[in-house]
Amino acid sequence: VQFVESGGGLVEPGGSLRLSCVASGFTFSNIVMNWYRQAPGKERELVAFISTSGDYAVYADSVKGRFTISRDNDKNTVYLQMNNVKPDDTAVYYCNKGDDNWGQGTQVTVSS
Repeated sequence: VQFVESGGGLVEPGGSLRLSCVASGFTFSNIVMNWYRQAPGKERELVAFISTSGDYAVYADSVKGRFTISRDNDKNTVYLQMNNVKPDDTAVYYCNKGDDNWGQGTQVTVSS
């Protein structure tokens, strides 16, 4: 099982980023996928998850209305569109399928 996250970077408050995660080593289309994040000195937290078909998603209250999770089962890829970002969104972002397999993550820094 492997996850390769990308798309992070430095963005100003109010800006946007689109994160991607390419997965391999399992049947992607059969698995609910999650995005997590971990800020410095804090526990890793669940940001959003999406159903296998992509027609149902749940978000943490802190990102609801600003972030959108989506997936492309043909490309084994899950996305996280981040809009109107805030300094509190600064963290390393990871995708995950609900077990102990983790990628390197992608760093998102929100700062002016």
